[in-house]
Amino acid sequence: MKIKDIADKLKISPRAIRFYEEKGLLSPIKQEHNQYRTFSEKEVWRLQTIISLREVGMPIGEIKKVLDQIDEGDQDELRYYLELQRAVMFSQWVEMKQIIETTDQMIHLLKQNQLLVLEDIYQLAEGSKRLREIRKNWRDRWNFDRQAVIYDEFVRNDDQSFNVHRNYDEALDLTVKWVSPKAGEFGLDIGTGTGNLAGRFLATGIQIAGIDQSKEMLKQCQRKYPQMETKLGNFLAIPYLDGQFDFVVTSFAFHHLTDEQKQLALEEIRRVLKSHGRICITDLMFEDQQKRIQYVENLKKQGQLNAIRAIEDEYYADRSRLLDWFKQHGYITKQKHINVLLHIVYAVPS
Repeated sequence: MKIKDIADKLKISPRAIRFYEEKGLLSPIKQEHNQYRTFSEKEVWRLQTIISLREVGMPIGEIKKVLDQIDEGDQDELRYYLELQRAVMFSQWVEMKQIIETTDQMIHLLKQNQLLVLEDIYQLAEGSKRLREIRKNWRDRWNFDRQAVIYDEFVRNDDQSFNVHRNYDEALDLTVKWVSPKAGEFGLDIGTGTGNLAGRFLATGIQIAGIDQSKEMLKQCQRKYPQMETKLGNFLAIPYLDGQFDFVVTSFAFHHLTDEQKQLALEEIRRVLKSHGRICITDLMFEDQQKRIQYVENLKKQGQLNAIRAIEDEYYADRSRLLDWFKQHGYITKQKHINVLLHIVYAVPS
């Protein structure tokens, strides 16, 4: 098939095809006597793939990686690249929604006051910028990809000097009991890791999806629960459209977010929940700031400096602030100390 024929068939320009060839995405056969390009069925298929991936906004460099993985037959890596692109698009979509909301606020102020005060514009723009920066500033400082293979063994290791996973199974069992999903409901587990919490819901016949920012964690989860839907994503840009879930759960993951990021995460969780949707957070936290200070002081007296460093390396929530947020947003809550660090907070719309 000649370049003009393939261009007509796929409704793109010959110039675009030459561009993809220059970038190393295509390698058509060139006739020796005139250097005309001849495209095989394989090249036509590759070009269709390129066009499709460009349509969803994938950069040329990433498309080349995807095509290389297809050539090598590595389906796991191919899926990862595609899921990564979807995660990026959802992050951009969430940011665009924020920009639209800011613009709507400006329109509302203009309608209400018949003018836009410069200070109002500045504050709205700065607020939008700040939210965007908070979302982008999250980094996996703990390297969960590296932890994935040993994670299940690690959480049940009682020999740790500072064991943050004490009562692990009890906490997950209580999460399922408190959520008490009904047949036909659909849930989401954020920071699903290797699927230990989600697996408990699956065992009761409840459909649940899981997201995690670690591809290696998701590989372990899929190995254990191949029937479970998993997606690459995180608290700050959940890769689902609005109003999809009856309940959202998370365990041993929320403390990897700063206080500001926790606020955004809760808004994201509300976005993907149905109007009656419930939230259950099972995580490391302190009852309030005073309890945190007292706990750290006791560790100092005991000389447990490693424990203090472990706490300071993460962002254990202030439970009182979480409860205030839920109250302000119309939720009824119940909570329980499972142990001094591990709490469960369950919230239902009033």
